[in-house]
Amino acid sequence: MKKVEAVIKPFKLDEVREALSAIGVAGLTVTEVKGFGRQKGHTELYRGAEYVVDFLPKVKVEVVVGDTLVEQAVEAITRAARTGKIGDGKIFVTAVEQVVRIRTGETDEAAL
Repeated sequence: MKKVEAVIKPFKLDEVREALSAIGVAGLTVTEVKGFGRQKGHTELYRGAEYVVDFLPKVKVEVVVGDTLVEQAVEAITRAARTGKIGDGKIFVTAVEQVVRIRTGETDEAAL
């Protein structure tokens, strides 16, 4: 099993959710986050004063999938989240050692 975490632009969330549902991903976790990469933030004008916005709003999508779905999940997220502009985000894939469904006690693949 693998955990796929994607940090994406907020307005791309619905497209990513639909793309993951289409390949059979049953559940996901979404968190509103802030951060920056190569963009290094940007400058905004507010009431005549200029200020730097260091951290940009992003959304982190987390899914745990079986090993057979990892590549499909990464491809689905990449296709759905890509705008072609800087700041599209990143995808991280890490190994998951154990999963337990609290309600039933099911473990690993059965708990997904």
